[in-house]
Amino acid sequence: MADSQKYVYSFGGGKADGKADMKTLLGGKGANLAEMSVIGIPVPPGFTITTEVCAQYYENGKKLPDAVKPQVQEAIAKVEAMVGSKLGDPSDPLLVSVRSGAALSMPGMMNTILNLGLSDVAVEGLAKKTGNPRFAYDGYRRLIDMFGSVVMGVDHEHFEHELDSLKKQRNVALDTDLSGDDLKILVEKYKAVYKKYTSTDFPQDPIEQLWAAIMAVFNSWEGKKAVEYRRIERITGLKGTAVNVQAMVFGNMGGDSGTGVAFTRDPNTGENVFYGDYLINAQGEDVVAGIRTPEPISRLNDEMPKVYEQLLKIRENLENHYKEMQDIEFTVQEGKLYMLQTRTGKRTGTAAVRIAVEMVGEKLIDEDTAIKRVSPDSLNHLLLPQLDPKSKLKAVAQGIAASPGAATGKVVLSAEAAVQFAVDHPNEPILLVRKETSPEDVAGMNLAKGILTATGGKASHAAVVARGWGKPCVVGCGALHIDEKAGTVTVAGQVVKAGDFITINGTNGDVMIGQAATVDPEVSGDFATLMAWADKKRKLKVRTNADTPKDAKKARDFGAEGIGLCRTEHMFFEGQRIVDMRKMILADDEAGRKSALAALEPYQREDFIGLFEAMAGLPVTIRLLDPPLHEFLPHDEAGQAEVAKQLNVPIEKVRRRVEQLHESNPMLGLRGCRLAILYPEIGDMQVRAIIEAAIAVKKKGIDVLPEIMIPLVGTIEELAFLKKRAVAIATEIIAVENVKVDYLIGTMIEVPRAALTADQIAEEAEFFSFGTNDLTQMTFGFSRDDITSFVPTYIDQKILKVDPFQSLDTVGVGQLVIMGVDKGRATRKAKGEHLKVGICGEHGGDPDSVAFCHKVGLDYVSCSPFRVPIARLAAAQASLADGEAISRDR
Repeated sequence: MADSQKYVYSFGGGKADGKADMKTLLGGKGANLAEMSVIGIPVPPGFTITTEVCAQYYENGKKLPDAVKPQVQEAIAKVEAMVGSKLGDPSDPLLVSVRSGAALSMPGMMNTILNLGLSDVAVEGLAKKTGNPRFAYDGYRRLIDMFGSVVMGVDHEHFEHELDSLKKQRNVALDTDLSGDDLKILVEKYKAVYKKYTSTDFPQDPIEQLWAAIMAVFNSWEGKKAVEYRRIERITGLKGTAVNVQAMVFGNMGGDSGTGVAFTRDPNTGENVFYGDYLINAQGEDVVAGIRTPEPISRLNDEMPKVYEQLLKIRENLENHYKEMQDIEFTVQEGKLYMLQTRTGKRTGTAAVRIAVEMVGEKLIDEDTAIKRVSPDSLNHLLLPQLDPKSKLKAVAQGIAASPGAATGKVVLSAEAAVQFAVDHPNEPILLVRKETSPEDVAGMNLAKGILTATGGKASHAAVVARGWGKPCVVGCGALHIDEKAGTVTVAGQVVKAGDFITINGTNGDVMIGQAATVDPEVSGDFATLMAWADKKRKLKVRTNADTPKDAKKARDFGAEGIGLCRTEHMFFEGQRIVDMRKMILADDEAGRKSALAALEPYQREDFIGLFEAMAGLPVTIRLLDPPLHEFLPHDEAGQAEVAKQLNVPIEKVRRRVEQLHESNPMLGLRGCRLAILYPEIGDMQVRAIIEAAIAVKKKGIDVLPEIMIPLVGTIEELAFLKKRAVAIATEIIAVENVKVDYLIGTMIEVPRAALTADQIAEEAEFFSFGTNDLTQMTFGFSRDDITSFVPTYIDQKILKVDPFQSLDTVGVGQLVIMGVDKGRATRKAKGEHLKVGICGEHGGDPDSVAFCHKVGLDYVSCSPFRVPIARLAAAQASLADGEAISRDR
């Protein structure tokens, strides 16, 4: 274990204080720089200030531990000795970069500061030493820009405006076309911008620059973009960020220099090919910032074949060493290669699955490692819609395919606009269109269905973040002209206004104007292989929430082992069904209700036949009618008039019934089992339809396993009352038809009292299904329909770690689940029976919630069809992690 007083770890020259397994202390970047230093990879020397310093900085009221500064001074001296130049030397200045680096990668948390150490005097010394004034002044203007924007908060656009103006004056397209004298002028303009927006001159003391940059890194940890990224990714428990200070090597020294970002395998597809971008005569941030559109890494073989061959060898060495796909950054200075970073590469779900499966085949890893390596949520990438082959939309432009899948949405031109659009139009898809994205855009990127940028390459900010989040993305589309002030995008001569539809295909880079249809993917190949491995390891069964045969079939294709929740209320909202349902609600007496229900019963029977056939012998849990009746009637004047006309009743009758059904808290009112007790004919009709459907399917030679679920039970008496009626109906039908059907009658545990008295309820219930949505509502006292007004603030203020409706609150709600399981099973065990228990809320597809369900011994989870593979993989990972703590303590 590291000495708690050691805050600075040096690396370089084939030696290092740290190593790869010290990511918690050194951050991913620092740990890997240390590791590369000792395994023979050419790494410029430097040092890492630990994450512990960041933690103490905030604990001590933004004050650094006393020992940090002298340790940094000692580390600088080591770098100076290895490089042979000194920080601040006017004739031979040492220049360094300053980068952030937490234990987990957070793309763009804080932009890098390059060329730190340059000043008005040092730039002249650098120009004289290198004989390349253009190079020296290019580095100085970049430092002023980066230091100004990152450390001092000056909008980068102010510097970019000066650069664009000078390029127009000189009639050149690229910044590399500007001369050394031009860049001298640009430096003065940048210094003027810096002074205008900071009211101070650009600092000339390199030590002052260094400490300002270090403090900026630590301050960025609690900055808006870092907090937002951690919230979206649900990253908790980290101490903070490390700071990496490294001697500069220069990719902008001419045609024999360059910089690049690459992946040891294709992060989009997982193909075992070297993948990435580079730029000649450029510095590292040029590639990732999207300012220039780079060249594919394969072309480096034509321009610098020896460097390319060396890169291929390093690629192989890194993969064999780390046994994982790597994301690397490199710089070539006057023909000499230097590695600036290696880290586990972010990838799409498609790539993650392929890489994991192929690495097993290559004997780099075993099956268990492959299962653990793929994030369950990343499987969404494989389930992303693809462009419908029948679509008639034609591509009007093409960019670089950066993250697969098709997305269609209404154009917004800024992250702020995306956030506002989502508030104003919560159900409409967004397509974020930018010249390039930056860390400030993450909130808008998260809301968008897809991302399109005019510049940038496969390693740009937009590409990396989109891949990590499974969002279709096209970058480097040079045919785009974006006028944010006018609210327009010109694509290959056609003008598209903000709010109009654009479609992108992140699989091939196509850009289309208009809205295109998409189709769902299929499970096959490497995906099927990984799922088969996962199924061998998991103990939890995975069912689906499905209300139609189509959804049931899709879920079976994704590996569902039954239906854990059929919401029968969803079957009453179309065509004649809603008419008959409204007749039942408006009926004056029981006879009128039964007449309307008799008309609904054939529909219900056919519905259940379809589900039983689709599941073909797998269990099907059918919840009896749950929502309050007011949901089936319109509340507006026009809608009520339409119902009155349709049913040939006075509109006053409709109004009166709506008023009678009005409740102050309808989710806590007349619904669930309460509805069936007041109007038992409703439940009777549904039970008849279920049993008759089961018999009809069984007569066809198909096994059926119906499970009748009575919702919202809070007392054993409620369940006993309704179970008695259900058993009587089922027994009579089975006797008449002379066909044996095995069925279960159970309940949904969603009222806290049901969990507290589960031992009593299990006297009648043959299975439990935890309805964690309502259980969360009632335990917290939160309405899930109204939490948007305060839960985001709760998360920002760390009152809540995550939205409890997205990931199960294991500390509170979870205790009710544990109590319900233990008490219910104890009762059934005394009868010599096993109580089958599952969950069917939205939490059933959340990996952390699945891990909890495994830990407490549930039999199954149930989730939406498209989350079935996610739950299968999460269940396998939970089995492999037996004995370990759940990944995120709620």
